[in-house]
Amino acid sequence: MLGGRPLFVLFGSSIVQYSFSNGGWGAALADIYARKADVLLRGYIGWNTRRAVQVMDKVFPKDSAVQPSLVIVYFGGNDSIDAHCSGLGPHVPLDEYIGNMRKIAEHLKSLSEKTRVLFLSCPPLNEEMLRNSTSTILSEIVRTNETCRLYSDVCVALCKEMHLKVVDLWHAMQKREDWKTACFTDGLHLSEEGSNIVVEEILKVLKEAEWEPSLHWKAMPTEFAEDSPFDLVSSSGDATVNPSEWTIHRKIQWN
Repeated sequence: MLGGRPLFVLFGSSIVQYSFSNGGWGAALADIYARKADVLLRGYIGWNTRRAVQVMDKVFPKDSAVQPSLVIVYFGGNDSIDAHCSGLGPHVPLDEYIGNMRKIAEHLKSLSEKTRVLFLSCPPLNEEMLRNSTSTILSEIVRTNETCRLYSDVCVALCKEMHLKVVDLWHAMQKREDWKTACFTDGLHLSEEGSNIVVEEILKVLKEAEWEPSLHWKAMPTEFAEDSPFDLVSSSGDATVNPSEWTIHRKIQWN
């Protein structure tokens, strides 16, 4: 953390790793929180919760001088893949997935009193699009929307039990009628439209959370926002205009 800004960490599998690409939700959050918080990416394509548990002490060391103010966590899509006959692969049984997510949550909550945790549940998928886009170098990958629902539901239930904030992506995305074609690049990973839903839902949670201090972008101070004679000169020519809070560059004016 440079200059004392709060630190937000995005931790998860490919939906996190790709979140700064192609109009992704991570890039959108970094823009929304510009001059308010530093958004740090810790995404690992193909990972399941077993691997996350193995490294969480290294990614989030308890003795770090700086601890995150917010950690947004997504795992579940790879865990939900059907088991391979070889015993290899990312599949994690549902009960173990719940246990691993609990371990991740408990570790993150222990980092500091100020560290807040937000889980993203497993989103839906377009099975036909995914079958047509899967690489031939891979063994058959069996993913179903129904299995995604099961992993999403247990994630939401765990968060309620542990009093954690959660975004139910499986239901949120399907509120859009054309979600199957609009929300994905390959049936699984998120398009810009899909990412916009993620951002909207995250901001909704952060706005409604009764956290002190608030982590909603509109409630957070903007770094070095004081007026300056070095700002742009106004049309009157006798003063300057402070652009610190301008959001006119955004295609979406986020709430």
